Amino acid sequence: MNPVGRTLILLGIIFIAAGIFFTLGGKLSWLGKLPGDICIQKRNFTFFFPITTSIIISVILSVIFILLRRR
Repeated sequence: MNPVGRTLILLGIIFIAAGIFFTLGGKLSWLGKLPGDICIQKRNFTFFFPITTSIIISVILSVIFILLRRR
């Protein structure tokens, strides 16, 4: 298969996964509220850094890309 074709198919899969993720976003209320996510609230300032959520998403995406690369 042409490398450009593979890239377009992979991008399509990523866009579909992102669409499903945003559609189900309201039902995934635990996402972004895991232990280890940093949230600092002051009077008129809020700082939010979801470090644990970012690590989990990174691990899941890494496993998916490793599995796709082997085929």
